[in-house]
Amino acid sequence: MTPLEKRNALLGEKLIKNLKRRNMEAYYCPTAKDAVAQVMDLIADGSSVTWGGSMTVRDMGLPQALKQRGTLQVLDRDVVEGAEEKQQMYLRAFTADVYLSSANALSEDGVIINIDGNGNRVAAITWGPKKVIFIVGLNKVASTVEAAIARARSTASPINAQRFDISTPCHIDGVCHNCNSPESICSYIHLLRNSRTPGRHVVVLVGENLGY
Repeated sequence: MTPLEKRNALLGEKLIKNLKRRNMEAYYCPTAKDAVAQVMDLIADGSSVTWGGSMTVRDMGLPQALKQRGTLQVLDRDVVEGAEEKQQMYLRAFTADVYLSSANALSEDGVIINIDGNGNRVAAITWGPKKVIFIVGLNKVASTVEAAIARARSTASPINAQRFDISTPCHIDGVCHNCNSPESICSYIHLLRNSRTPGRHVVVLVGENLGY
């Protein structure tokens, strides 16, 4: 193992302990390929599955893997068109057996931070789907909850503002202005401190840089 791989394995072990203390299942995978296999093992045949706006989920090829398995009902939000169809798909996500997401940041003591513009993703994380599986690269780990929120707002949000091409100050200069813009991508800031239903939230940690 390289020094980075050793460090990641140790950090992964620490995070798993802290996440389990918060009633979440947790796993560490050295690579994205390993993480795809782990996620697939966590989903039972016959399950309905969907995902949020995560680039991590897409970049890992999870949507394709889910469809190729052939034993799952895949609710693909990426193929719907128009505002009304998207709204219907967002609502269907609440009845899914499994909801896939990443995180904008994760504190070392196990608090998961997510920021939303519309709120559909953080709403599904909070309530609805029977199981929520997070796939989180270790590049998103911050020392404290405060540092994790800062990472989400100062790093992830300005990048996503570029991705969605929205009219916010951070889209102009890449820096968070703590704005109240009508298109603010930071409208909903979600802290997952504990899984009220033990095991409903599952975290697959990945020893690679994934997403923003």
